[in-house]
Amino acid sequence: MLRVWVPPRYEAPDNSTRHYPVLYLNDGQNLFDRATAFAGVEWQVDETVDRLIRQEVVPPLIVVGIDNTQGDRIREYLPYRSFHPPVLRPQGKRYPDFLMNEVMPFVYERYRIARGPENTGVGGSSLGALISLYTAMERSGIFGKVLLESPSLFVSNRRILKYSRHFRQWPAKVFLAIGTRESGREDKDRQVVEDVRVLERSLRRAGLDDRRLLVRIDEGASHNEGEWAKRLPDALSFLFGN
Repeated sequence: MLRVWVPPRYEAPDNSTRHYPVLYLNDGQNLFDRATAFAGVEWQVDETVDRLIRQEVVPPLIVVGIDNTQGDRIREYLPYRSFHPPVLRPQGKRYPDFLMNEVMPFVYERYRIARGPENTGVGGSSLGALISLYTAMERSGIFGKVLLESPSLFVSNRRILKYSRHFRQWPAKVFLAIGTRESGREDKDRQVVEDVRVLERSLRRAGLDDRRLLVRIDEGASHNEGEWAKRLPDALSFLFGN
């Protein structure tokens, strides 16, 4: 299931030849609608993007929500074998091909999407952020903007962090955020924040300055859609801002 949000006046006759930047977001069920969102809390993507467009903070853009597979979500978003959680047959390595060979052509055919990495973003939260990070590295040069909310960097013995240390072809802009109360356990909370700091250091060593990288360590914030909704305006403003 794809949930596609188009900006105001997309159908207006004077915009009939206009093409728009696009942001692909994982866990599409949680983006637009409380009725389908986890625990009844959504990201409020439609309201937030609409407001930022009308305030001329960001240009008109299209958002594509890609639903997860619910019961098989962990396998879908994990690129590596894992013992915590126990996933011995992950499917995440197939995700970049799924996105590029199925989702993106489908969307290009039906909507007026601007081409090029400067017009293409990908993102998500938790495991959805992990697979977004993996995809951005595996398909270097395709995505110019990456949104990483509370990424699950710890899985598979932090293999994604080891991969990132030697990677250099990063997207033009990366938004990276974490709360300090993600798990409710002090030791785990310290570790997830440190994981984000490790990723930040890798990005900085690769040359990403403050124009290309925004890191938010949100004091007291936990691991849920409500927190990601609160940070969404800053994320979009940084990634797509005029």
